[in-house]
Amino acid sequence: MENKFEKLFTPFKIGKMEVKNRIVMSPMGTNSAHIDGTISVDEIDYFEERAKGGVGMIIMGCQFLTAELAQGSMEGVLEKNYVIPRLTDLCEAVQRYGAKIVAQLSCGTGRNAFPNMFGEPPVSASPIPSQFNPDVLCRPLSVEDIKVIMKQFASSASLVKAAGFDAIEIHGHAGYLIDQFMSPIWNKRQDEYGGTLEKRMRFAVEIVQSIRSAVGPDMPILFRISCDHRFNGGRTLEESMAMLKILEDAGVDAIDIDAGAYETIDYIFPPTYLGDACMNYVCEPARKAVSIPILNTGNYTPETALKAIESGNLDFVMFGRQLIADPDMPNKLMEGRAEDVRPCIRCNEECIGRIVNRLTKLSCSVNPRACNEVRFTIKDAKSSKNVVVIGGGPAGLEAARVAAIKGHKVTLFEKNNILGGQIAAAATPAFKTQLRKLITWYEVQLNKLNVDIRLNVEVTADTPELAAADNILVGIGASPIIPPIPGIDGANVLDVLTAHMDKSKVKGENIIMMGGGLSGCDSALELAMEGKNVTIVEMMDSLAKDLMFINSISLFNKLNEYGVKQLTGHKVLAITPDGIIAETKDGKEVTIKGDTMVAAFGMKPNTDSAAAIRDRFVLKTRMIGDCTNVGKVGNAIRAGFFAADSIE
Repeated sequence: MENKFEKLFTPFKIGKMEVKNRIVMSPMGTNSAHIDGTISVDEIDYFEERAKGGVGMIIMGCQFLTAELAQGSMEGVLEKNYVIPRLTDLCEAVQRYGAKIVAQLSCGTGRNAFPNMFGEPPVSASPIPSQFNPDVLCRPLSVEDIKVIMKQFASSASLVKAAGFDAIEIHGHAGYLIDQFMSPIWNKRQDEYGGTLEKRMRFAVEIVQSIRSAVGPDMPILFRISCDHRFNGGRTLEESMAMLKILEDAGVDAIDIDAGAYETIDYIFPPTYLGDACMNYVCEPARKAVSIPILNTGNYTPETALKAIESGNLDFVMFGRQLIADPDMPNKLMEGRAEDVRPCIRCNEECIGRIVNRLTKLSCSVNPRACNEVRFTIKDAKSSKNVVVIGGGPAGLEAARVAAIKGHKVTLFEKNNILGGQIAAAATPAFKTQLRKLITWYEVQLNKLNVDIRLNVEVTADTPELAAADNILVGIGASPIIPPIPGIDGANVLDVLTAHMDKSKVKGENIIMMGGGLSGCDSALELAMEGKNVTIVEMMDSLAKDLMFINSISLFNKLNEYGVKQLTGHKVLAITPDGIIAETKDGKEVTIKGDTMVAAFGMKPNTDSAAAIRDRFVLKTRMIGDCTNVGKVGNAIRAGFFAADSIE
């Protein structure tokens, strides 16, 4: 049978190095290295799992030349020889499966250093403000400093060659230190490293030359660069093309290109709002500018990846978070099992969100095993149990899947006629395709695992199957909060779940979204994209306060693009037949006209219903997901995974 993804599995060369297929794992830090600069065993396991899964090449997240330049980042440091043995373990773990492994070298974040990661002003090309603390001016590198850095690049390159890496990538990306030399908005120097394009490129060119002198003529050198900063004053696509040619002439063997900078950080970690293949547009002009291989990343799916390769505008498609979500994606595509690919939902919550918000190591909302591949291996249970799962939301779906993998007999009850719980409603917008794919993926997996799925059944403590069960996992979710506001029970009022699921009930052209959390904002955007005039009314001073800050940039850009009116500091006092009465934070009452009012005041756990079952069968029941504490998709999936995996 013909495999439609076959073109993704043709080999291609970078310099003298042949890569077995066109699928590359994008460089992403795991924040799991040891304080002495050595990488962790968990990180080795993490990359080995992806190599085993069939990826052609893996580019590690950046490793720093020195601890000083790392500025506290918990990534590898390539300064001392004692890091070599652990890196060799990594290389051989990956190469065992025929994949290539690339070390990404970085001389630091420069002005992009997080305030909690430096004790003195960060360095940069010029005395410019720090990105996250504009009151702090960066210390410009002197020519002598630059000469030292060139020696450090040569030293680190020699180290990774000794460790056994197949290639080296230079991290010149997204406004980090090298980019600060290349870009006129940050490089204000008047010496040989500033001014003209050629002078601004000198720092990067000397890095290429320094590495080449250390590793010899055959080891490929890649260069990662953002071709379009996407902010006023940032580097444009046109100027970047001239820079790519300079890099090619300097001896770079391949370019790794995309878009964005820390001023447009949502393009560095593109959320669902940016859509599929959102940075593919940089490839066609790059193909005309250089003749070396081109790698590109940015929200690819298997289908858009295939289309990109077929276009001829690039040679390798890079997957980042998708390979965190499903390390076996390449093998599944190669084996004709695309339906088994677990989709990344592009939420940023448990990957970069964990690192930035909690200073802990990477994981994944839909794949709790990420960066814990060995510790969280799903093993066969000692004996098969009769497991009942109540609730077909993300917690219940994951619990049913894991319990079945372990060999248990699983029955899943869902009171509605579809699976998915709240995410079935959240997945209705056009920009939530990956969330819809996740529900479909669970349906496919549970059917393949012979889980007994019973829809349209509301379970109570008296349901006979509970008495016969060995273990009961209760994931009956949460319900919309309906506050006692006059008029809340009117015919012109819907809860946000209904607004998502049944658009026919959203009457008229003027919609008022009462509540500006993530659910309310997503619903408002969905309705605005369908042509409605939408106003969000929120009591707090800001919208979507629970949303990952990277995602909020894209969300607010979209809300503004579609003309969604945003009224913060407004408390809903009453709902009338033709709108609402609200109170501003200064105590003034205002009337806002609307045809349909949508209640998006948040969710409350269905604790009482869940507790009734637990109290009846206390020795064999575990409550999971939103019925214990309202959280996000990743919280629910993790709870379901842990609960099912603990049943032996």
